[in-house]
Amino acid sequence: MSNEPVDVLIIGAGASGAAVAWSLADTRMRILCLEQGDWVNSANYPSAGPGYETRQDFAIRPNDRQLDVDYPIDDGESPVKVVNFNGVGGGTILYMAHFPRFHPSDFRTRTLDGVGEDWPIDYATLEPYFAENDRMMGVAGLAGDPGCPPKEIQLPPVPLGKLGERIAGGFNELGWHWWPSESAIATEPYNGRDRCLNLGPCSSGCAQGAKASTDITYWPYAIRAGVELRTRCRVREITVDKKGMATGVIYYDENGIEHEQKAAVVIVACNGVGTPRLLLNSVSTAFPDGIANGSGLVGKNLMLHAMAVVQGQFDARIDGFMGPIGCALWSKEFYETDPLRKFKRGYTMEVVRGSGPSGTALNGMMMGVLPWGSEHHAAFDQLFDKAGSICAVGEDLAEEHNTVTLDPEVVDSNGIPAVKISYTLGENSQKMIEHAGERAKEVFNAAGAIATSPTISSGVSSGHSMGTARMGTDPTRSVVNEWGRSHEVKNLFVVDSSVFVTSAGVNPTSTLQAVSLYIADSMKKRLATLFD
Repeated sequence: MSNEPVDVLIIGAGASGAAVAWSLADTRMRILCLEQGDWVNSANYPSAGPGYETRQDFAIRPNDRQLDVDYPIDDGESPVKVVNFNGVGGGTILYMAHFPRFHPSDFRTRTLDGVGEDWPIDYATLEPYFAENDRMMGVAGLAGDPGCPPKEIQLPPVPLGKLGERIAGGFNELGWHWWPSESAIATEPYNGRDRCLNLGPCSSGCAQGAKASTDITYWPYAIRAGVELRTRCRVREITVDKKGMATGVIYYDENGIEHEQKAAVVIVACNGVGTPRLLLNSVSTAFPDGIANGSGLVGKNLMLHAMAVVQGQFDARIDGFMGPIGCALWSKEFYETDPLRKFKRGYTMEVVRGSGPSGTALNGMMMGVLPWGSEHHAAFDQLFDKAGSICAVGEDLAEEHNTVTLDPEVVDSNGIPAVKISYTLGENSQKMIEHAGERAKEVFNAAGAIATSPTISSGVSSGHSMGTARMGTDPTRSVVNEWGRSHEVKNLFVVDSSVFVTSAGVNPTSTLQAVSLYIADSMKKRLATLFD
């Protein structure tokens, strides 16, 4: 392979890396993306064959997959377990394609509610990039949601199904807001992708190609426009010169051979865990604590979302396992701060469909609603295809003691230090989880459920890692400026969810891609003075 210098080097080919590569391609600069994983053949997705619920090679947690392209994550000191995927498409390969945007208030929590910090940008700044991203990904939904700002919707919503209709009745009974989820799923043929078949196992890869993973949305366009994507290339560190400017990277190819790649501009797109890992591993005389870490905030302020999950069981089959697992309907009833509640900010209640047979058994035992032993099968018959869940995604306030650091002992397959997660749920999050769990039980009871599980929060997995290289105008309180450039290294940019200042009460993918497109556009507008 050629390691001739490039104009722009992007590290990571996931949701943000794909978006920024596509956007910058129209500059005609020489752009190279290095991805430590590989292209994924959809024919190999578990959902393309039997036994998909028990296959571990597409498990959502890297510690369960243990593939050579993964890196170990020590999350023993966190009640929330970290989810990611290394490969072209990144986390969008395994995400559930739930696709809400941040709300306008999420960018102004300090001003509105006296918590967190305000972003240096706002919803109006990102709105055209939200719209552009929606067109590229293809969003299914129903226009007119009174709980969200108005927007154009590309595709009809994912059908509610029997489960969604039953739970919607519960919301109606209580007089609470609900609306069909917005989903990055093609409910009709869209841009070469066929429609969803309602198979269900979205979180193990969509063999149909209906789910908008960036390997089939952004990357084909970016590559045709001239972007080079090089896989099985694991970056060890970002290099710098004596003036403190980034010069490129050191990386290992699939055979473990070390290479140096020079670049005029370096863009990091490795998610809220991988980005601080790379920055902290990039140690030099100029940056003894890691590149771009003059503020000491790289890896700090980790936000993982406060999640509460309650399962409801009904007395009849409701096709609970049919359809996109994470996309039926949502409720914004408790999204904004209410002074009568004991916590600030709020959450979205997302209706999650049930599992197939194996998933029902495994999840039922984890949630304490299925016994192990002689009574298991009878209890299983009362649960399978008769259950669904409500997952509350709550805003997690940024706290500096929640961190991603380098593991002092564990390394990946190339000998690069792995990461250690130190995370505790704040008092605000704990009160929010308690409130959300009780409200979810109210919905199920109103919908006629015959039983509900205890609220599950500890041990919940999250791919929503945010805040570890935050954006801001004050170099002492942030890592990058208001358009994603490092305060200290003028040719180093970060475009993923690590730049988030707040976590909001929604899944982050739509917003992190809008932020990526905004940063790319900001770069294009400043090409003549990019390093000033």
